[in-house]
Amino acid sequence: MTEQLQASAQTDAQRRTALIAGVWFAITFVTSIPALILYQPLLKHTSFIFGSGARAGVAFGATLEVFLAISGIATAVVLYPILKRQSQSISLGYVASRTLESTVIVIGIVSVMSVVTLRHDVGGAGAAHPASLALVERSLVAIHDWTFLLGPGFCAGFGNGVLLGYLMYKSGLVPRGMALLGLIGGPLIFVSGIAILFGAFKNGSPAANLAALPEIAWEASLTVYLIVKGFKPSPILAVPAS
Repeated sequence: MTEQLQASAQTDAQRRTALIAGVWFAITFVTSIPALILYQPLLKHTSFIFGSGARAGVAFGATLEVFLAISGIATAVVLYPILKRQSQSISLGYVASRTLESTVIVIGIVSVMSVVTLRHDVGGAGAAHPASLALVERSLVAIHDWTFLLGPGFCAGFGNGVLLGYLMYKSGLVPRGMALLGLIGGPLIFVSGIAILFGAFKNGSPAANLAALPEIAWEASLTVYLIVKGFKPSPILAVPAS
């Protein structure tokens, strides 16, 4: 009877872990897409620093990206106690990759909010040095653009795609056909990022968006599966938590 109660408690804990991880993954979607939309007045217009765009929208977008950075680390930390039973070294790599991704995202937030600060402080200096201010603005925007490629691009492709995809595939915690999306999508984003680095096409171009589709499908399907169904029965779930 005691063993049955312990098994039931362990199953409930694992279901709760899956649900929490799924919610954190959902938060990454809820925060990342609106943030990019809200940034558009700054990212697409060189005159934002002179007061030709909505400041509140950019600030709200930065707030969403702060939660994006937090949720990225949270997904890895929540899953780590389960995934380490499959491979502790790869699971640590996943946590490190998500942490690095979130760090790069924060650098992008700092660059965006620096433009907002310059706009607030421009005053009379804007009339005296408009060309210099415009150059600084474009430089800071360029930093954000590169952090978007290096963070949600390279780091997410390697972490969420390759590492998490491998762990989920080997453990059988989710359908293996679903995990294959990560093992395909991760390398595709990586290759696409390298192509962008060498100028083959631009980030956000149709080719880049097409390469990102399998990874997006993997993360979206994983989010829904963890929230709705939890983990599939797997041998690693029978291992007692340390």
